Order: sequence, then C-alpha cells, then structure tokens
Amino acid sequence: MDDDGYGGTLRRDDALTGTVAHRRPRRLTELALLAVMYGAYNLSRNGVPTAVAQAERNGADLLRLEGSMGMDIERGLNQAVLRFPALVVGANYYYATLHFIVTAAVLVWLFRRRPAAYTRHRRVLLIMTMLALVGYWLYPVAPPRLMPGGDFVDTLRAFGTWGAKPGDAVVSASNQYAAMPSMHVGWALWAGATIARQATVRALRVAGACYPFLTVLVVVLTANHYLLDAVAAVVLFVAAMIMSSALDRPLAHLPDVLSQVLPGPLGRVLRRDPAPAGTVVTVDQVEPAEG
Repeated sequence: MDDDGYGGTLRRDDALTGTVAHRRPRRLTELALLAVMYGAYNLSRNGVPTAVAQAERNGADLLRLEGSMGMDIERGLNQAVLRFPALVVGANYYYATLHFIVTAAVLVWLFRRRPAAYTRHRRVLLIMTMLALVGYWLYPVAPPRLMPGGDFVDTLRAFGTWGAKPGDAVVSASNQYAAMPSMHVGWALWAGATIARQATVRALRVAGACYPFLTVLVVVLTANHYLLDAVAAVVLFVAAMIMSSALDRPLAHLPDVLSQVLPGPLGRVLRRDPAPAGTVVTVDQVEPAEG
C-alpha cells in the first residue's frame, strides 16, 4: 500500500478480492474542469463588490492587529527592497506569473507521473480556492499598497517589469480588494507541499518546501498582501485537506485525519493505533508501476 500524500492510503488492484481501481482521469475532462475552475475563480473574484471604504477599514484593522502582535513587517520590507531595483523587478515577475505557472505545472506532473494521487490533490486545490472566494465576498481588504497614508510603495506601478508598467485599464479589470486570504500563498503552499511529498528527487523536495516561504516574502515586500493574509491562506489549506479527506472517510475517522494534518503534539494526541492487518481500505486510484 502507498501513501497518497494527503493522509489517504492506496492499494493496487487485487482481482482475487474484487478490488477495482479507478482509471486515470480523462485528460480532456480534467482540462475542462480546471479551465472552468480558473475562469470561475477569476470571474467571481473580480465580481466581488468593490467596497473601498470597508476594505480600507479592514486593512487598517489588520495593520493594528499585526502591530499588537509584533507582526507588522510589511512596511519595513517594502521600504528596504526599494534600494535594489533589479530585485524589485524580479519580485514583480514572480508575483505576476509563478502562482499560475507553478500550479499548472504541478497539476500536469501529478496527472502524468502520480495519477494515483492526482484526484485527491486536485480536489484539495479546488476546495481551497472556493473557500477563498467566500472570504473575498465576506471580508474585502485593501492591500498595503492601496492603504491611504500607509507609506507603502506599489512596486509594480513604481518599477514595472523591465520597462512595462500596468495601465489603469489593466488594473481596473481586476478587483484590487480581494486580498484576504492570499491565494498566491495558498496555491504556493499547495504546490510546495505536493512537490515535497510526491517528488523522489531530494532537490525538488527541498525546492517544494522553500517555495511557499519565498512566496510569502514576495507578496509582503511588494506590498500586495499583509502577513495575516498569508496566515489565512495556511488555515484554508488545512481546512481544505480536512474537508477533502472527510469526503473519503466516515466521520468516525476524523480524528485520524486531524492527527495527520495537525502539527507535532496535537497530532500525536489524536493519533490512533494503526489498523490491524487485513483491514480493507478504500482506495482512490491505483498507482502504476514506475517505469
């Protein structure tokens, strides 16, 4: 049996016991599903009512909360990076492109090389993204770069991407106040965790583990997100894993699910003894033999 990467267990076909494996997902069906998801995400995100005054109040509340906890690092990082224009432009490119490119690349890699784990990982991504849309509707937030009197510099407007700066028409096409939680961080966390769990090359696992942390640094120093936006993304990621696992297991197994996604002592408290030998385990898909 194999670990699918999100707490599930996979078992190969067994004709004697009648276990039947799911087939590899259909390529065109998956492409259509992901295209619809991404389109719906953008349409819904940009369809959130632009309540500027409320978004600015919520942004001010987040800054005060971070200040009370000693977490208000955004202004310092944003001001410090301005002395290094090449670094700022690189961060702008990172922010504008990698959240889509890396996420899509990991999905394709899973589909081709880890089909047994693909469905569960994709489902976590979908659940997390849909939860984020709820957050955008319920809690509009002005990012640091749009806070009046906040002394933040919008690095994309100030530095562009090697000479190209976004016009007002491009900016107005996207809801600038749908920022809590940060899905740049959420998608990076999903992609990084997937690579760290599924890759067999050590360098790739290390890169996967580092990717979410680098993304947090980029979204903060470019003044696109507060640190608490990143924290909210982590919460959504954990919630999506729990919800996805609950779809596969009876609620009686929820403590087992929590024990695998909660850190250290919390997980050990909830962890149960492993199932006795011979226990039948429900499977998602069969992992093909590595060629």
